[in-house]
Amino acid sequence: MGATGANDGFVCQRCGDDGPTVSERGRISLMALLCERCWKAHADEIAIHEGATDTPRPEPDPDDVAPYEPPRCPHCKAEVSPCLTNYDRWIHLATRDYPAKDVPARYRWRLMAVVARHSSVPTGFVAVRVRGIEPLPSDLVRPAHRAVCLSPDAMDEVEQEPVSDL
Repeated sequence: MGATGANDGFVCQRCGDDGPTVSERGRISLMALLCERCWKAHADEIAIHEGATDTPRPEPDPDDVAPYEPPRCPHCKAEVSPCLTNYDRWIHLATRDYPAKDVPARYRWRLMAVVARHSSVPTGFVAVRVRGIEPLPSDLVRPAHRAVCLSPDAMDEVEQEPVSDL
């Protein structure tokens, strides 16, 4: 059986398209074979569910000589760590790890190294939500900044979360 399109026979798993935009999607592991339109919709759905709807880190102007400050939360002014997710969306994480017992399940993330194909050298990091297998209470996780934010809205949201974990 031969290839059906100009993309080595890949077919979108969502809409069945075999056009040139169909490719393997996911930064550290294959999440799906999707066309560009279906990938955007799928990644947006995951991002809304996981809370990864933050803006990307602004790229500094190479000609700018002003000091570069780390990004800060607009609500509590604490330093945040913007990270790219496995599905190409951004999440603001806390700047340090916490034991899993101190972080509600909805806000648990880990940073995974991204390695180049046929290499063992890390080229960057990707934020991956902890789910499926519960971590031990003493395992370290990186919470979403929302879990440690001092704004009243965030604190109310996080206080209600452990009730739903039970």
